[in-house]
Amino acid sequence: MVRTRFAPSPTGYLHIGGARTALFSWAYARKLGGEFILRIEDTDQERSTQASVQAILDGMAWLGLDWDEGPYYQMQRMERYKTVVDQLLEEGKAYYCYASKEELDVMREAQKARGEKPRYDGRWRPEPGKTLPPPPAGVTPVIRFKTPLDGEITFNDQIKGPITVANAELDDLVIVRGDGIPTYNFGVVVDDWDMGITHVIRGDDHVNNTPRQINILKALGAPIPTYAHVPMILGQDGERLSKRHGAVSVLQYREEGFLPEALLNYLARLGWGHGDDEKFSLAQFVEWFEVPQVSHSAARFDGSKLTWLNQQYLKEADNSRLAELVQPFLVAQGIDTTGRGELPGLIALVKERVSTVEELADGLHIYFRQTLAAVDELRAKLTRSALPAFEALRNALETVDWQAPVLGQLLKDTAQAHGLKMGQVGMPLRLILFGTAQTPSIDQVLALLGREEILRRFDGAWPHVQAVVE
Repeated sequence: MVRTRFAPSPTGYLHIGGARTALFSWAYARKLGGEFILRIEDTDQERSTQASVQAILDGMAWLGLDWDEGPYYQMQRMERYKTVVDQLLEEGKAYYCYASKEELDVMREAQKARGEKPRYDGRWRPEPGKTLPPPPAGVTPVIRFKTPLDGEITFNDQIKGPITVANAELDDLVIVRGDGIPTYNFGVVVDDWDMGITHVIRGDDHVNNTPRQINILKALGAPIPTYAHVPMILGQDGERLSKRHGAVSVLQYREEGFLPEALLNYLARLGWGHGDDEKFSLAQFVEWFEVPQVSHSAARFDGSKLTWLNQQYLKEADNSRLAELVQPFLVAQGIDTTGRGELPGLIALVKERVSTVEELADGLHIYFRQTLAAVDELRAKLTRSALPAFEALRNALETVDWQAPVLGQLLKDTAQAHGLKMGQVGMPLRLILFGTAQTPSIDQVLALLGREEILRRFDGAWPHVQAVVE
């Protein structure tokens, strides 16, 4: 069975690059009827936080990337790592190194001065015929893996193709630090082995780690997964994606009013494509996705394209669902819509004009909070001679059958009876009721808000209108 994993380090939020890697790993497992495992690589105790763990879990849940096993935590597996490293020590495939940080710094500086690649020189590596000095007192050793001195590692990356690295290019990496905590390259190997991971899909910043990890897997007699290294995501300026390019946290997009399906759709298109298809469902992506189709080149993040996609999904979204999503944004504006059953109907009118749920809230607030129109705009749209038409309209609104078609006809009849064009009634009426001339179809808005609310607004604004126009 195919088993993939997503293994973030909880030293920050779930960022865009990590979310795309998770999506690709998740989709590959789902496509082939496999299993997707979530693992939290929390051995960096100085930087790992529970808040970051929760941000990762919340981000995955919001995106709908469900996992079949986990989350596993590396810090809960210390005994297992110790068992495996003891095995390597016993078999002569790992050894204690007592070189101090200062010694290693001097060693690397000397290598640089000679024009050599800085690397560990094997001074504590046991070899036949080699005599090692006695361990220095007071020094806590690290444990290094005994990398083969000859031969090479070749693996067929599903995205990059065959990659070969000579063992002579690799030094003896530290696999357990002095505090007993395993390093990344050792912990990940034991985890992938124990968890039966068959396919490792991860960022290409790990491609140089892969030969080292394969050497450790071989030393343990463990199966070697199939690897695929996904190119990084760049900003529009060609630099690596960072905070200065805008929102990079998955949850930040939620806070800005993006829909998870839109973000997933966009992430899927970053470095992968299915012909000219720009918009597709998650189910379609799973059906179409093939790892070798992922681009070899870095993808460029285009916030405007994500916004466009989100706009398309907003237009299709269920209005009741959007009513739930927009509530926190309205509350943040001090608007309580409790018991206001017209919200989904208003959303149906407004959502065509917006790109995010946050913008949707901005477009809705005028229907829940009355604002008086600006004096200059009111004077530009409403003349003194037209006031009798609005007084007649106000009276007619008390008894008219409250349905959008009937209300629309009332506006037309009022305009005709007073020698006005429809725009000379509709635009000023919007200003009177909502403080802005920009609203959806006025008859539909009137019908949704109801007779009582419309008359209340009319009467509340009328003294202001008379004072401005007269």
